[in-house]
Amino acid sequence: MTKTVEEINKKIRNRKAVVVTAEEMASVVKKDGAEKASEKVDVVTTGTFGPMCSSGVFLNFGQSKPKIKMHKVYLNDVEAYSGLAAVDAYLGATQMSRGDSLNRIKPGRFSYGGGHVIEDLISGKKIKIKASAYGTDCYPRLSYDGEIRLKDINEAIMCSPRNAYQNYNCAVNVSDKTVYTYMGILKPHLGNANYCSAGQLSPLLNDPEYRTIGPGTRIFLGGARGYVSWNGTQHNPGVQRGANGVPCKPAGTLMVTGNLKEMSPEWIKGASMTGYGASLIVAVGVPVPVLDEKIAAFCGVSDEDIYCPIVDYSKDYPQGTGRTLGKVSYAELRRGEIKVKGKTVPAASLSSYYKAREIAEKVKEWVEEGSFLLGRAQETLPGPSSNISFKSLPPDSGRGK
Repeated sequence: MTKTVEEINKKIRNRKAVVVTAEEMASVVKKDGAEKASEKVDVVTTGTFGPMCSSGVFLNFGQSKPKIKMHKVYLNDVEAYSGLAAVDAYLGATQMSRGDSLNRIKPGRFSYGGGHVIEDLISGKKIKIKASAYGTDCYPRLSYDGEIRLKDINEAIMCSPRNAYQNYNCAVNVSDKTVYTYMGILKPHLGNANYCSAGQLSPLLNDPEYRTIGPGTRIFLGGARGYVSWNGTQHNPGVQRGANGVPCKPAGTLMVTGNLKEMSPEWIKGASMTGYGASLIVAVGVPVPVLDEKIAAFCGVSDEDIYCPIVDYSKDYPQGTGRTLGKVSYAELRRGEIKVKGKTVPAASLSSYYKAREIAEKVKEWVEEGSFLLGRAQETLPGPSSNISFKSLPPDSGRGK
């Protein structure tokens, strides 16, 4: 049996669609099989809530009198890139405030950056804006110094180049010193293991071949309705996959877009990562239309069936060796300890499974009440059979070693 997005949307409008979370779908498929599950279920909802460094917002501040062409602009002393137009800027989540020690005294605290400014804007707080300009005949003003709130800004559009990574590494440290990474603090001699994925609830792990997700897919983003606008940067669909089609290492990513003014500070959080930098914790939820038996089978995959690589972040990751220390299932990770090189290692997640479950439930509620129709992807993302793969820089002269 096959269905179309249009047929499912008709059922949603009439409040007759059968909607389950990805967590629930695993049980349905286990009990009834993929074929019957595809006949019974119309939509599977997913969610993830974790740090996503490649995030940010486009801002249009509106014009001053006299008018200004901003050359440099700072928000709460965090620089936003202004090389766009007169009063447009892009604020990245990892940009740090002026005066931060930037790891000159290790480990740095990175207490305030772009991600924190974004959260403060959503929270309705006043933000100090300071801009300088070089002056032109049409834009004569040379500086601006004031305060703004999100409601004062013409447009605030979240446009994140790389969110909702499809699978990711489990990070460990085999060296004899503590290392500070975007995967958190890693203790020496395999003192801990950190991972960052919602596993069976994660959006792209429920559509591993990107059959329903692409530009135009409607999503939950930061508590508001948003869209997939393209594949994300570092989208790498051609990695090794298991027999179930699930990638065994970091693979696909999403570029996502939404209205910052509609978002909630509950679902967008600035983050400080000791010794590494600032980031942004982002909530993403994607409803997956169950178009056929194969998609039902994909959505029925559970944590026991999803594996990620164990990677040493003291040497192998920073030096790009490609070596791994094995693989581990998300079921093992969620139990709180794993085996690495014969040693029992405590495991913890940087993403919140509790909040991911809440996101999937919220999207389920929206769909069931008929207020959230599925957006049909205008084209699918490059998949496993495409020739797209993530490429690295060519070797340098060695002077940076």
